[in-house]
Amino acid sequence: MEKTFEESLQELEVIIKELEQGNVDLEKSIQKYSEAMKLAKICGDKLTNATNEVNKILKENGELEDFEIES
Repeated sequence: MEKTFEESLQELEVIIKELEQGNVDLEKSIQKYSEAMKLAKICGDKLTNATNEVNKILKENGELEDFEIES
């Protein structure tokens, strides 16, 4: 089962805290860093997908168009 964005982000935060404490040996640090990079990519991909979906709005005639914020 695929993790949600929130689950992935929470797991990433835990790994970062563990690495910042510096109490992890080198081998485990490398494993944790690798896992953190995978989670960061998953989160980034999910954010990109969400942004793409949010940037589309449904026009009255049913066509999708890019959403632009007018200043």
